[in-house]
Amino acid sequence: MEITTPEFIDNVHKTLSQSLKEEIKPGSKISIAAACFSIYAYQELKNELKNIDELRFIFTSPTFVTEKTKKEKREFYIPRLNRERSLYGTEFEVKLRNELNQKAIAKECAEWIKKKAVFKSNSTQQNMPSFMNVDETAYNPVREFTAVELGVEKGNNAAFAITKMQSPMSVGFLQMFEQFWQNKDIMQDVTEQVIENISSAYNENSPEFIYFVTLYNIFKEFLDDISEDVLPKEATGFKQSAIWNKLYNFQQDACLAIINKLEKYNGCILADSVGLGKTFTALAVIKYYETRNKNVLVLSPKKLSDNWNTYRDNYSNNPLIEDRLNYKVLYHTDIGRSKGFSNGTDLGRLRWDTYDLIVYERS
Repeated sequence: MEITTPEFIDNVHKTLSQSLKEEIKPGSKISIAAACFSIYAYQELKNELKNIDELRFIFTSPTFVTEKTKKEKREFYIPRLNRERSLYGTEFEVKLRNELNQKAIAKECAEWIKKKAVFKSNSTQQNMPSFMNVDETAYNPVREFTAVELGVEKGNNAAFAITKMQSPMSVGFLQMFEQFWQNKDIMQDVTEQVIENISSAYNENSPEFIYFVTLYNIFKEFLDDISEDVLPKEATGFKQSAIWNKLYNFQQDACLAIINKLEKYNGCILADSVGLGKTFTALAVIKYYETRNKNVLVLSPKKLSDNWNTYRDNYSNNPLIEDRLNYKVLYHTDIGRSKGFSNGTDLGRLRWDTYDLIVYERS
């Protein structure tokens, strides 16, 4: 059997688009494993793609999938949002988006997908190789199915290194694709989600609908994280406290968000401009944990300790006296000391391990 010498494609002297137009024939079967799919890549090859037999596409990282496991790594989801948005064009396809023909392309692409394409996604966090097969011809790697990867738009790469291989060298790639495609444990069919998302680019919707859809897509990954396990327990009655009723709405929202993050991540930073009431917001968080019988330690600069002492002591100028706050106040410069006194407390006898919540204030 004659072995054909592999061809090198650099998207400078010859583009991937030119090579695919030579290889794709009526009745061709195309298999792609790549990070994302763009309607502008479809537009570039639509004359060839309209007569193929089928296109099978695998998103190599979770894209449009239904979550089955608890989210552990936040950094994993921001790239995922970018992959899903790439349907309408990547950051390097801005010029194409600015031609204002997105609706027409999206509608044509969605109709083509319904007839010719099936999309699946890797539903695990395992790495998967990127490549493309056109019948018995393989291209490796093909990281994205975009106008940039096809070589018709400029990205941020000086050159590409795509190898084109014929049978029998290409057979291994098709076999690997088949193994991925048939594995129900790691693959999830997302064809309907892809069609739905592309269709949204040309459907006529009211401004109000677009506004709420935009908000949902911006925050949906974070909304999924909310559960009763990390939400404040209102049965404690902390919303009936004096401090809660002194907060503005934005401070109440901040208090609930802080409690959520403390329960989920065991830590939170409260930071805003001077004068917006960080101390009162922190006191509301303290009150919540005290209603749950938690011990609270406040580490404060010495010059600010009088404020914290006032809110917990039986003083006539304490506006929160009815809340009977009972946190401990120490100077933050005394954290490393094992003897002496800090704000009246004997550090040599203090049990640091009994505190459930530590509030650290920086001046």
